[in-house]
Amino acid sequence: MNHLPATPILVGLVLGGVVLGLGVSWGWRWWRLRRARRRLVQAIVSTGFEHLEDVLVPDGSGGTYHVDFLVLTARGVLVVDLRDVAGNIFGGDQMTDWTVMNGAARHTFANPQGALYDRIAAVKAIVGEAPVEGRIVFTRRARFPKGLPKWTVPVDGLRADFPPADRSLFESALAHYHAGWSSLRTAALPSPLGKPRPI
Repeated sequence: MNHLPATPILVGLVLGGVVLGLGVSWGWRWWRLRRARRRLVQAIVSTGFEHLEDVLVPDGSGGTYHVDFLVLTARGVLVVDLRDVAGNIFGGDQMTDWTVMNGAARHTFANPQGALYDRIAAVKAIVGEAPVEGRIVFTRRARFPKGLPKWTVPVDGLRADFPPADRSLFESALAHYHAGWSSLRTAALPSPLGKPRPI
């Protein structure tokens, strides 16, 4: 009666254990990222009654702007430009570029305020009389040691500017902004630029 050598069996068990461990590790990481993304999205959309996510808004000249979030709030429409940047950010209203320092790494990115103003103008052209505001929202990985530039807010600070929507005001908000919000929903198209949103 032949017996298989113990070595191939042990190797198979070890390899199976490694594969199982990697699978569990990947599954745990995926679940954590998914949960963090849900919390991030909820922190943004809870400021309003309805929202659109990752859409293209016509710019009035035949082009479009990608917008991360459009939220119908009790104050009108909120345009959210979501940024996931890790490290200390040094930026200001009059600066062309903002600098990020993350450990030994250093890089810059264009001041996002101008792009936000363009998106606000595009949305205003569609919604008519409804008020439109905008915020550049940074995830928890960003820090502003020298202070926040205008219209810039950490995700946890968004609620200070826009407290969670009181559902009892929904009908009133719709009555005031229904036509503009409906026009925006019709004009906005799904954007292929949607991206994962770590927190």
